[in-house]
Amino acid sequence: MTSKPVPKAEGKSIGVLVLGLGNVLLSDDGLGAAAVARIEGDYCIPSGVQLEDGGTLGLSLLGLISDTDRLILVDAVRAAAPPGTLVRLDGADVTDAVRNRLSPHQIGVADLLDAARLIGRYPSAVTLLGLVPDSIELAVTRSDAVNSGLQELVAAIVHEVQSLGYEMVRELQAAGSDRPIHNLARHFGM
Repeated sequence: MTSKPVPKAEGKSIGVLVLGLGNVLLSDDGLGAAAVARIEGDYCIPSGVQLEDGGTLGLSLLGLISDTDRLILVDAVRAAAPPGTLVRLDGADVTDAVRNRLSPHQIGVADLLDAARLIGRYPSAVTLLGLVPDSIELAVTRSDAVNSGLQELVAAIVHEVQSLGYEMVRELQAAGSDRPIHNLARHFGM
């Protein structure tokens, strides 16, 4: 892919923000963090794209969201589909999905999006990518259904970023494949 990134909206410093959401202590609810970590470990992240594990921070993420042109939320999503099914929502459907509370942190996400809208700093596009959870009970492991769908979710996120004009290359395919297994400078934001 040789296309150039879509220019960022005026006043926005982040072209695309991929924001993993959820509580890693509630089984499948932590899939957003798992997907973002997998992308961060497996892909070279291009300039203009930022990956973050937003966890359950809610309104604490307002500064980050307000600096973002295009937002990709990654989370467990309630849907009339079997556990592990990939779900993609855009625009108003995202707002409806986070208001239809699956876990307590999603009220914070609804408030976050509302606050960005109220201050006039709402991203130009918001997409929610996720999987239907099997369990959101107290556990640090994900269900088999969600673990099986995680790679499909990662591929969907990468495809979404690429459709916005940013090249996402797997670490092993990158020029100079003698890179470290994990880029600690990128991990710690340096």
